[in-house]
Amino acid sequence: MGEHYEAGLDATFFALSHRSRRRLLLQLSEGHEQRVTDLAGRHRLSLNSVSKHIIVLERARLVRRRVVGRDHFIRVDAERLHEAERWLEHHRQFWTTQLDGLARLFETRKGRTPR
Repeated sequence: MGEHYEAGLDATFFALSHRSRRRLLLQLSEGHEQRVTDLAGRHRLSLNSVSKHIIVLERARLVRRRVVGRDHFIRVDAERLHEAERWLEHHRQFWTTQLDGLARLFETRKGRTPR
């Protein structure tokens, strides 16, 4: 895995580290693009604050923007989320295997009588 891949994961996890950005993604995951002003209207954040969060999501390539006149439409771009999911799954499998082995070792040792 290259530096570009790692930088993408860093950007994804940074973007996901803020509650407001996760909420925006959840709202956008309803399946259709939404105007920035509509997104801001559903949160207790100013339009400026929502715009800044969207910029972070764009830099992480988690959302895409389409501009029509003065309206900015945002939609989810799930490919980076899938990359993060694959990374998490790889590490989940690794640690599950390691912990299962540790549990077997513990059970084996537990069955023995101390000397």
